[in-house]
Amino acid sequence: MNQENQLQNRNTVIDKEVTWDKTQVIMSKTNAFGIIEYANEVFVDVSGYEDYELMGQPHNIIRHPDMPKVIFKVLWENLKQGKNFHAIVKNLAKSGRYYWVITDFEIAKDENGVIVNYFGRRQSVPQEVISLHIEPLYKKLLQIEAASGVEFSEKYLIGFLEEKKRSYVEYIKELIYEHEKAQSKFAQYEGQEEQEEEERGFFKRLFNR
Repeated sequence: MNQENQLQNRNTVIDKEVTWDKTQVIMSKTNAFGIIEYANEVFVDVSGYEDYELMGQPHNIIRHPDMPKVIFKVLWENLKQGKNFHAIVKNLAKSGRYYWVITDFEIAKDENGVIVNYFGRRQSVPQEVISLHIEPLYKKLLQIEAASGVEFSEKYLIGFLEEKKRSYVEYIKELIYEHEKAQSKFAQYEGQEEQEEEERGFFKRLFNR
């Protein structure tokens, strides 16, 4: 897929969600520069691209214009340091529709400790978490980026998280965790000790790791 087609795709944004099986895990593998080397069938189905359209393309082929640049800035800063990072991301399917996911990464290095691949897992995010918390925050960050640039979008995000006394990852973990507790999906929440253990292993459980 050439750059012209990618840009055309971004100009046909549709404000409707992709219909997909949200129990499934979207998986991909990129090189150190974010170029796609593998996409599982779930990725292909949800994004609407064929395998041959994804291979060799930058992963930002699915970047949605509603996503603040600062979120990817923070994500990549962590990944390049060899740190896993859980971000909530709105992606753009080939059709122009969107789908929300939370990320999880394994980072592969060569014998010299140089990063060679990123293995990404992505799962769905509860709609209530998106509509009540993430969308308002991301819209604010986008407005700041448009008016003052990414630097001040990042400053706002830092201040927002300082007020919450949370890192970004801690904040989104808490949002999803509290939503799950409210939905009473897990019997472990009934006991304090079990609840603390569940919280410590939250992302391992979420991504079946």
